Amino acid sequence: MNVEAPSNQRFLKAGVDEAGRGPLAGPVVVAAVILDPDRPIAGLDDSKKLSEKKREALYPQIVERALAHCIVLVEAEEIDRLNIFQATMAGMSRAVAGLVPAAHEALVDGNKLPKDLPCPGRAIVGGDALEPAISAASILAKVTRDRLMVALEAVHPGYGFAVHKGYPTPAHLAALQQLGPCAEHRRSFAPVRVLLDQGVLF
Repeated sequence: MNVEAPSNQRFLKAGVDEAGRGPLAGPVVVAAVILDPDRPIAGLDDSKKLSEKKREALYPQIVERALAHCIVLVEAEEIDRLNIFQATMAGMSRAVAGLVPAAHEALVDGNKLPKDLPCPGRAIVGGDALEPAISAASILAKVTRDRLMVALEAVHPGYGFAVHKGYPTPAHLAALQQLGPCAEHRRSFAPVRVLLDQGVLF
């Protein structure tokens, strides 16, 4: 499907990516970014390939130089209600819909497209390393989520959120067994659900 911008407009491509599908706690964070070709950003790459220091350095550059960006949080309650895949798809649609100016096309990292994108879209496997706009989105999503999990450590101490960011590390699983789940834990995820089913957790 060919997608064209109106003759008086620049064609705007939005990169879309997420962070936090695998953790047992905290939100999925989805970002959409439209880069400005007149204000290039050096060093963009898949956020997982970049050091925390490099991601933190790129974050303000992306926010400042992009034509548009939107960051969406999908909280644990919605993840449990919809399932992680559908919650992520919903977040992607919301992030693209929140862009001003609006995108003419959305480039989504992965092999699936949300059904209700507000514009045509393309799924690109490995896109966070191939498309600069997706790389930028992956950095915004990752940095935002990491910062949120550090902040949650102060709200829910004892779980180690600042260290493992909610992923199912041995330390996190041990804390979960000892403390029970907090409001940020995803009840539909197996390690939490199994313990709940066993009556170990309240």
